[in-house]
Amino acid sequence: MIDPDGFRPNVGIVLMHEDGRVFWARRVRRDGWQFPQGGINSDETPLEAMYRELQEETGLVPEQVEVLGATPGWLRYRLPAHAVRRHERLVCIGQKQVWFLLRFRGREADFRLDLSEKPEFDDWRWVDFWYPQEHVVAFKRGVYTRALAHLAPLARAVAGTGAVPVPEGGEMPPLRRYVRRS
Repeated sequence: MIDPDGFRPNVGIVLMHEDGRVFWARRVRRDGWQFPQGGINSDETPLEAMYRELQEETGLVPEQVEVLGATPGWLRYRLPAHAVRRHERLVCIGQKQVWFLLRFRGREADFRLDLSEKPEFDDWRWVDFWYPQEHVVAFKRGVYTRALAHLAPLARAVAGTGAVPVPEGGEMPPLRRYVRRS
């Protein structure tokens, strides 16, 4: 599914340990590291897509996480020119994403990167909250910076200012919270 502007709807997942560190994973057969993310199917809400992608890419289920919040609206990034598949019927020029902040409630043994037919990741580690914005592939840096800045106040409420320091220039606008209904 690609919107009229050429952006594919997508979810991004910032999975946070109680101490403020975040889940950082290495792409299979690549040297690139990133947060879990994936497309939203036409019959899914962003929240449903997030839970599906979480399980596909990390092996975690909803009971092992707590949704702390999400970015308000879409955050966009463009693909580099060499990654745009111009021969496709619908040309995708980038992704538009809703980013979720999740608190990890499971055990590290719960992570399973090999559950899907085509695993996305082959390794993972916990890193400092702001680490990803400097270490993700260059074309995603802007969206990572905006997502982390939006989610930082929620992360700070759990882990404290020492683990998630206030960025220079202050905070971003208030966040929409997602409430899980049973």
